[in-house]
Amino acid sequence: MSMRIELDEPKCVAAGQCVMVAPDVFDQRDEDGVAIVLDAEPGPEQEDEVREAAAVCPAAAIKLVER
Repeated sequence: MSMRIELDEPKCVAAGQCVMVAPDVFDQRDEDGVAIVLDAEPGPEQEDEVREAAAVCPAAAIKLVER
């Protein structure tokens, strides 16, 4: 099963937890620290860290859509 990442940018509080957990999938904008998704459809080898990133997001701004 594959997944797609949806990020609700207005909800993001720029805590950077997602970047620390999954740096190949998430980054932060320089100007305000808001998260950006580098790979909206990560491979199976990244699913565990992406799930953890969504779980630790303090603003619940990361949504995972299973396909």
